[in-house]
Amino acid sequence: MFNFGKLAFTAALSLAVSVASGATAQVFKGETAGVGDPVHTMFVAFANQAGKADVTIQVNAGQTLTKSMLKGAKGDIDFFSSVPSLVNLMAGQKRMYENIDDAPELSKNLRAIIGFKAGAYHPVTLASSGIENWGDLKGKTIFTGPPAGSASATSEALIKIITGYEAGTDYNAVRLSWGEGYAALADGKIDMMVRPAEVGSANIEQFGLSGEFRVLSIPADKVDSDAMQSLFGRPGRGMIAFDGSVYKGQLTTGEITALGFTQFIGTHAGVSDDTVYAATKAFWENIEEVQATAFFLREVTKESAFTSVNVPLHPGALRYYDEAGFVVPDALRN
Repeated sequence: MFNFGKLAFTAALSLAVSVASGATAQVFKGETAGVGDPVHTMFVAFANQAGKADVTIQVNAGQTLTKSMLKGAKGDIDFFSSVPSLVNLMAGQKRMYENIDDAPELSKNLRAIIGFKAGAYHPVTLASSGIENWGDLKGKTIFTGPPAGSASATSEALIKIITGYEAGTDYNAVRLSWGEGYAALADGKIDMMVRPAEVGSANIEQFGLSGEFRVLSIPADKVDSDAMQSLFGRPGRGMIAFDGSVYKGQLTTGEITALGFTQFIGTHAGVSDDTVYAATKAFWENIEEVQATAFFLREVTKESAFTSVNVPLHPGALRYYDEAGFVVPDALRN
């Protein structure tokens, strides 16, 4: 289990984040989440630095990461934001991959470049909703995540562990795009939104600019339960604690305990070693610029480089890490 410590356009978007020297240089395809998401921020930071090494990555944002990882495994795209928990689902041909006959074999093509601590699941409700604690969710309408992603299942599992409430029985779970979820909460069409976001997110902060809201904290008596510890222990998950005052207009006082999440930037085995080596080296040689991009990226350090990574490192990335003296877990070596 990790502990992050205390920290004080969802439309599809395609843009070239860097331009290589030479008109015939190869352009690599990349996919990530929507603008404003910490996953997007990190991916664009990586692509920008890769461009300094003449590795041009065309970033298609606003994508569903479950699909991006599958496209990456097939070699249809070259770089992508990835969710550690999805790796086992693909390898086991489960849930969203159950109808993909070659999913287990395709999962063997996945390679990692860098892992990072992305943020926390924020259960957000407006002060006018009447929700002041988890027990108040009974009979309410709650946005738990997009239809095709893994976040909705995680959000519903979190609610069940804390309250015992079942989605569709004890409360109405709605699945929308991230942008629709934000709009629905702002318009009062839903009572709560569970949103993975970086701590201090501007997207969460917006609800305190014109009113008051709450981020519900995981109750202390639930933290040590077997079910909660199991959720914290899943790939790409963990516990995070932060001060509620990080958000203006946020009503939960003191420390907020939340479900943390991590991500990694992935690629596939078919991308050349030299390409991945150059991109990885450029990223780390400009890490101070990366860290200045967003508050949460200050957590991207040599010590956190392999956070929750659960597929082998690409040989090109591994070459750089060995040269630079990183301590690479044996499990991540091919």
